[in-house]
Amino acid sequence: MKGANDKVVLALIGAGGRGTQVILSIKQNAANVEVKYVCDVDAERGGSVIQELGKLQGYEPKRVSDMRQVFDDRDVDAVVITTPEHWHALATVWACEAGKDVYVEKNVCLSQEEGKKMVEVAARNKRIVQCGTQNRSADYALAAKKYIASGELGAIVTVKAYCMLPGTREWIMKPDTPVPEGLDWDRWLGPAEAMPYNVSRHKAWSDWWAYSGGAAMSGDASHVIDLARIALGDPGLPQTVFCAGGRVIFNDKRDIPDNQTVVFDMGDYPISLESSQYGNYMYKTPQEVRFSEKFPEWRNNSTRIEIYGTKGLMYLGRHGGGWQVFGEDWKLLSEKSGYFPDEVHHRNFIDCIRSRKTPNAPIEQGVVSAAMINLANLSYRSGKKMLEIDTKTGVITNNEDAAALDKRSYRAGYPLLS
Repeated sequence: MKGANDKVVLALIGAGGRGTQVILSIKQNAANVEVKYVCDVDAERGGSVIQELGKLQGYEPKRVSDMRQVFDDRDVDAVVITTPEHWHALATVWACEAGKDVYVEKNVCLSQEEGKKMVEVAARNKRIVQCGTQNRSADYALAAKKYIASGELGAIVTVKAYCMLPGTREWIMKPDTPVPEGLDWDRWLGPAEAMPYNVSRHKAWSDWWAYSGGAAMSGDASHVIDLARIALGDPGLPQTVFCAGGRVIFNDKRDIPDNQTVVFDMGDYPISLESSQYGNYMYKTPQEVRFSEKFPEWRNNSTRIEIYGTKGLMYLGRHGGGWQVFGEDWKLLSEKSGYFPDEVHHRNFIDCIRSRKTPNAPIEQGVVSAAMINLANLSYRSGKKMLEIDTKTGVITNNEDAAALDKRSYRAGYPLLS
């Protein structure tokens, strides 16, 4: 166990926009942290974050393209994984087996099998794994949980979660081309099926089931579902899942739909989820709310949660939106404002590397929230059929097609289940 003043050495794996934000936040907000490597398979990415880190720590991190080089370095204590989603599980497993702690962005996995392996390997190697679901470090999320647990909202009747993002653009599949100079396309594909290079796969990976669960569903609705689960006391898997939807705005042959409506049967109450990409009248919590004591305009807040109890209705918001509870005649019963919790979440990761305490967003909870998103997608992909779930094992018991889709194929040389 490291002491409170011991240096923590990190590596960034995946140097895109989110990876840049996370690693710079950790460096700026956690004491005695150094970044030794920036790893990306694309030579076009990572230059700016390497320069910024160089200014902050007095030397520039070493740039590498193979994450295994990072895992082999005993100086590295932990890695920050912000790759495309199809790499999240495998990179986490490799890192844990190499003795590294992990910060992994959402959606943390794309199948039940991946999630189980992540939990197993982290536990066996006694690794800290913090998921990038930063709501778990938000005071207002924990206060919402406490309020509901106290009974002040009454019995929970139904929960409505929203991830209704502003509109999408028409998409045209580009032709295959030679691999751009500086890109290791084979390593970018990693465990996914070998394919000729196509910019529509590389730059728009969240439109393909091979690499993602969808920009709206996996990228954003995963946060909303996780926040709802926090407030509700972290219920387990749903008994049934049903998802309808499709490509509503542009019928442009993309794998992943732009509109999905999901119903999860949680036993005592249902949770519905609206995930979509249309209409600029819907918007995320604005910056002036995220870092203040203000509340969003709930009616067109695109990532709100509505929790209906027998005594009142709670509006709960992401990104520091806080929560408000209303009763009869729209009387305000209680409220708590919030602040965007990224910095707190990142500090918690470093603190837990030193203390070995369970992080705020442990892999066990990240896997359950990811499973709800993945099961919704499996319902859609298997013909918009209701799936019945063994809540103890996560096994789909009534649909062989959906169960088969959940077993992702891993390419030779990239073993997950070794």
